[in-house]
Amino acid sequence: MVVLTPGMQQYMKVKNEHPDCIIFFRMGDFYETFFDDAKLIAKELEITLTARGKDDSKAPLAGIPYHAIEPYLAKIVKKGYKVGIVEQVEDPKLAKGLVKRELVRIITPGTIVENTILDRGENNYIACVHFNEDKIGFSYCDVSTGEFKTCELFEKDFLGEINRISPAEIIVAKSRMNNKFVGLLKEREFAISEFDDFRFFLDNAKDVLQKHFQTLNLEGFGLFSDLLTQSSGALFSYIKEKQMNDLKHINKINVYNLNDFMFLDNATIKNLELIKNIASKNDNATLLTVLDKTITSMGKRLLRKWIVSPLINKSEIEKRLNGVEELKENLILRYDLRELLKNVYDIERLIGRVSFGNANPKDVISLGNSLKSIPKLKELLQKCNSEIFERYKNIPDLTEARDIILNSIKEEPSTLLKEGNIIRTGYNSELDELRILSRDARTYLAEIEEKERDKTGIKNLKIKYNKIIGYFIEVTKSNLDSIPEYFIRKQSQLNSERFVTEELKELEIKILGAQDRIYEIEFNLFIEILEKIKKYIKEVQDVSNAIAVIDCIGSFSIIAQEKNYCKPVLNSDSRIELCESRHPVVEAFSNVDFISNDCYLDNNNRTMIITGPNMAGKSTYLRQIALISLMAQMGSFVPAKYANLCVVDRVFSRIGAYDDLVNHQSTFMVEMNETANILNNATSKSLIILDEIGRGTSTFDGVSLAWAIAEFLNNEIKCKTLFATHYHHLNKLADKFEGINNFNIAIEEQNDKILFLRKILKGGTDKSYGIQVAKLAGLPEEVINCAKNVMNLIEVEDHLGDKVAKSNNVKVESNVDFDIAKIKQEVSDELKNKYTNELNELLRKINGN
Repeated sequence: MVVLTPGMQQYMKVKNEHPDCIIFFRMGDFYETFFDDAKLIAKELEITLTARGKDDSKAPLAGIPYHAIEPYLAKIVKKGYKVGIVEQVEDPKLAKGLVKRELVRIITPGTIVENTILDRGENNYIACVHFNEDKIGFSYCDVSTGEFKTCELFEKDFLGEINRISPAEIIVAKSRMNNKFVGLLKEREFAISEFDDFRFFLDNAKDVLQKHFQTLNLEGFGLFSDLLTQSSGALFSYIKEKQMNDLKHINKINVYNLNDFMFLDNATIKNLELIKNIASKNDNATLLTVLDKTITSMGKRLLRKWIVSPLINKSEIEKRLNGVEELKENLILRYDLRELLKNVYDIERLIGRVSFGNANPKDVISLGNSLKSIPKLKELLQKCNSEIFERYKNIPDLTEARDIILNSIKEEPSTLLKEGNIIRTGYNSELDELRILSRDARTYLAEIEEKERDKTGIKNLKIKYNKIIGYFIEVTKSNLDSIPEYFIRKQSQLNSERFVTEELKELEIKILGAQDRIYEIEFNLFIEILEKIKKYIKEVQDVSNAIAVIDCIGSFSIIAQEKNYCKPVLNSDSRIELCESRHPVVEAFSNVDFISNDCYLDNNNRTMIITGPNMAGKSTYLRQIALISLMAQMGSFVPAKYANLCVVDRVFSRIGAYDDLVNHQSTFMVEMNETANILNNATSKSLIILDEIGRGTSTFDGVSLAWAIAEFLNNEIKCKTLFATHYHHLNKLADKFEGINNFNIAIEEQNDKILFLRKILKGGTDKSYGIQVAKLAGLPEEVINCAKNVMNLIEVEDHLGDKVAKSNNVKVESNVDFDIAKIKQEVSDELKNKYTNELNELLRKINGN
């Protein structure tokens, strides 16, 4: 049994109260962990595992220097662990016995605020979900910025919205941990944290929110729903419990509706590679990469939101587009704005750190230096004419907050609060006097040294310092006869003796006391400055939002000019008309010139059936039309010579083949799930791109499903659809139904070789060129020749079967003309045998016999 020292008892008390946390326990210059926590930390962080104490009091120990804590915190929290930070809350020098320590904060994946841990271009959201039989209350917050939003979801939208927000942590009531929705989250490996049920009680949730926002009710925030109140109140309680401060920077709740923007499901975000590249799993070669010319961290985060949440309000889209056009045309104004933004740090997160009270001096001076740019920014905004800039012309200039910081904090302050070098000279008279004393100490010591040399006649007498004795006078033993009586012996050395005097002791007290007092005063003054700055949290957030929008508009204007994008015209007659359109990502990362293509869709020409071989460019064409619609609706110019576009309510995509091994779903099942989502949620105002539907199953099943899906989208939903396929049977849809047109990718054949021309042409094709493409891929010649023979044999079979069917008047009862595929099922073995001789003759011709 381990015998616990008083300090270890202190540790165990916190650990027992928070068993789900790794406790980082401050002891002097280290954060230390013990027992199982120490073993875990040593393994996960790859640091040395040692021990504290001996025999019965021996305990495993792993420690981290306090000044290097953040990189280690980042690593352990990103692995999904929760960390409790225990600090020394009194000066060890003043402690009477055991130093007082308290848990000051719990860090979870969703409550990180440290800039060194967070990605500057991404929000770090923590979410909360609460359910009833019909709906889900969904609330989320970025603790580092103060953004807090809530929405009511139906089951069909639940996973889509969770994936769009992609929270680092999700809070659920303990009693609901077995709910089917939580099961879906666990399957997708979201980090789930359970929270006490009473936190979700309606009265408790209301009380928590009303006390924080100091309101009599929550109607001013639009919280008319119990579910929204419960999820928001519980989430706020969780954050407050972990952060252990008043969260002043969370000063509003925004209630939103999925109909406020274009809702993109996870499949579409992934398939169109908006944020992440499918192959590399990172943000290389994505739409975000192409469009991101932002300068500020706030702009980067906002751009990411705009990309996954395009607008559906025509007027708001046009405001953004007009802003982009103005900055594209007015190069001087754009240059001045962007040059100014280069001087702005991440003030959204900096003011969040001020609110928490964990901002360091460098954070504060960065905030102050950023605020110097605001008056000039307001001046430049007066030159802007676009409506989107109008709303920001009256942002606060924050001169008072700026002056508080710049008049108090040094330009190059220390990052360590309790080691001085923070406050400017002239800000506090007592501090200035102590600094003079500390600075002039060497002069005073030199004067005493010179005086004692003159008095004693000892020319090599020296004043020195060490941590044990303090300041002392050192005299060589050959001069001991000259030592005066007022010298007090302190230490003997081999060749010298060390002494002190009353005068030297008094000066030492002043010098060392001055330094300690300097640290104390600077620390207290800094805390006072933080409190003063907190009064401006809301104003700084307003300015931050303005800067983010200006940054994004500026980024779009740079891209529009550099890449020769055009301003899209928005129509109200349900038309998509593109002249010489290009794929923004492929064009940006390709080494060859991109071949542009046109597109025309309206209510009478709403479905494009696109055939052609693999590698010809069908998928690229589909994606570029979808991406151009999304870009236009997020307010960006688009890669085309001319674009006249209607506003679509949703963009759906079904592209690519992959298994979902986590959920035990085959390629075909994934394909059908995503297609079902499209068929159940698309409207006549939606844009849909489908690539090779039905290829995950047999040819007969695949073509049947592809035909039925295309027919349903065109005739029932009446949405705009681009449908790429190898099933040439689908070309017959254009003959049977209005609104459907056939297109193909142009190919040039040269001696059994093909050249991809990348052009979309009117009309269908019945050739897939699969063997030619396989040859381009480098398949062995023997395989290619074998494939040709097999293909010829199949074509003979099809031809033979067709003759059999015609001679026996076989009829197929269906609107779908599957030709030989269906006929083969109707022809009996007996009829086939009648043509055995003809078949054998054809085979001999194929083989050259």
